[in-house]
Amino acid sequence: MAGGFGGDGVLSERAHQYEYRITGYFIFACIVAALGGSLFGYDLGVSGGVTSMDDFLKEFFPKIYRRKQLHLNETDYCKYDNQILTLFTSSLYFAGLISTFGASHVTRNKGRKASILVGAVSFFIGAVLNAAAKNIAMLIIGRIFLGIGIGFGNQAVPLYLSEMAPAKIRGAVNQLFQLTTCLGILIANLINYGTNKIHPWGWRLSLGLATVPATLMFVGGLFLPETPNSLVEQGRLEEARKVLERVRGTTKVDAEYADLVDASNAARAIKHPFRNLLARKNRPQLVIGALGIPAFQQLTGMNSILFYAPVIFQSLGFGSGAALYSSVITSGALVLAAFISMALVDKFGRRAFFLEAGTEMICCLVAVAITLALKFGQGEVLPKGIGIFLVVVICIFVLAYGRSWGPLGWLVPSELFPLETRSAGQSVVVCVNLLFTALIAQCFLASLCHLQYGIFLLFAGLIMIMSSFIFFLLPETKQVPIEEIYLLFQKHWFWKRIVGDGEQVGPNGKPGAQV
Repeated sequence: MAGGFGGDGVLSERAHQYEYRITGYFIFACIVAALGGSLFGYDLGVSGGVTSMDDFLKEFFPKIYRRKQLHLNETDYCKYDNQILTLFTSSLYFAGLISTFGASHVTRNKGRKASILVGAVSFFIGAVLNAAAKNIAMLIIGRIFLGIGIGFGNQAVPLYLSEMAPAKIRGAVNQLFQLTTCLGILIANLINYGTNKIHPWGWRLSLGLATVPATLMFVGGLFLPETPNSLVEQGRLEEARKVLERVRGTTKVDAEYADLVDASNAARAIKHPFRNLLARKNRPQLVIGALGIPAFQQLTGMNSILFYAPVIFQSLGFGSGAALYSSVITSGALVLAAFISMALVDKFGRRAFFLEAGTEMICCLVAVAITLALKFGQGEVLPKGIGIFLVVVICIFVLAYGRSWGPLGWLVPSELFPLETRSAGQSVVVCVNLLFTALIAQCFLASLCHLQYGIFLLFAGLIMIMSSFIFFLLPETKQVPIEEIYLLFQKHWFWKRIVGDGEQVGPNGKPGAQV
């Protein structure tokens, strides 16, 4: 297959000597760290629901509330088109993308655990400010603190999970981040469904309950071990070996420990990791992991559907309660998809999931666009059957996204970077991801208003482009040890022309071409 590897994709030097057992200590560490995803997920789910609640709109956006009441039972693409309302959502993502560069410094120099703790504290502060908000300024400031929390959490958690996991199950372990994100979305939608009936302060409860995952993450984080990779990077070699033996459940860790030390020796020679990302030998990781995949993950249109699922369904003519109920169904589909991906990604590989699910997503978006073009006129109430059809198609889309671009958009970048650029690379991943998240959030409702059903055709075209990108440029990374991923690019039909065949300085410290 183009750009891939046959068999199980394993190409390594010491990988066959790695040993591990699944231990309780390892499971605890991964579950606590993965709670970082629940922060991201809870906010994704709760913000869209709150912005469709009448009590929230009356207090902060009375003009939108009045416009909504005039068209209560009508379909109207432009019902929620308001830049201040979308700024409420997207301000978090702009704050997150800026904070991730600070998170990179903390993650590299103080460890992955430190960033996880900082993220939990900042998210807690933001949740308290939002729940107590008296005006729009207070809302936006709260969102900024939430964004800083997500910037730190999303920077550190995927790295933590990828580094703690044995190579053979790295895909499933890393996808705990996606699973907790999906569970956060589902729980947020269930909470919104309940608090929508509590007047006039139900929305405050929805926003304030974000303190719960933040508290769990902070308290659990205090007991987290640092990753062996990070400890070696900080020069704490004896401690790193002890942690590695404990998380692997065996004292036979010589081969893996040697790879970590070699990777760290190469990393110490790099004084400017962000500048090193631009080096020729890191070009595949920059193009695929840092820029391509995180940008494309947002350009599927999925997060737009999640942000505004209640708003979309309400605009489609569903009532307020029905809109939130429909959102619960779609987020439930996302959780199911995460379990499917966790179970199968290390068996079938990353590329197969990207390409197969991409085809499904294109078909679903075209079906939604055609249905809306034929049946969705301004001021016209959607027939019940058409509404049900749209929810079913969107659920199929969510199932496809939830086992492909959703989890793999975090998994693949986190496993591509060599240790010397890993924290810097993950910062660029989070920055690009949040930048596109913010831009899509800020533009989606206006685009829905002006492009109408054409917005879904636009996303379908973008998925065709990104599927081609994966097909030609991404090698299969399943079951390849994280410190030996760089070898894949030396054998890839396209990337070997850029990085050279065996010329790259790998984590084992071999000399190569000068950068």
